[in-house]
Amino acid sequence: MNENLKQRILRRLEALSDERGYQILDYVEFLESKYAERVAPTNVFARVTETVEDVLRAGKMPVRAISGTMGVMDSASKVMKGVAAAAQAVVDEAIQAAQTRPSAPDRPAPKPEQR
Repeated sequence: MNENLKQRILRRLEALSDERGYQILDYVEFLESKYAERVAPTNVFARVTETVEDVLRAGKMPVRAISGTMGVMDSASKVMKGVAAAAQAVVDEAIQAAQTRPSAPDRPAPKPEQR
């Protein structure tokens, strides 16, 4: 999809309620199932989030409940991304420290004390 079309659709979507947004999502998923290959989310947390959302929608939960749940899951996703980034930074720093550490000169073993 070209960028101008994408931006035009996004401008229209921003003015809609969550209920109308879910109707549009249903229609997009219908079109996707009919005409295109489904693009699966790339990370595990995104797949879990979409599954939870689909289950809530299938259970006819109120839109406010679904929106609230998705907001919490989005916040959790951001926290998990931050934790993953911090962990990666620690690993990168440890690797860099291990590569730049000067090797210690060989020292003779200490002699045992005699009585």
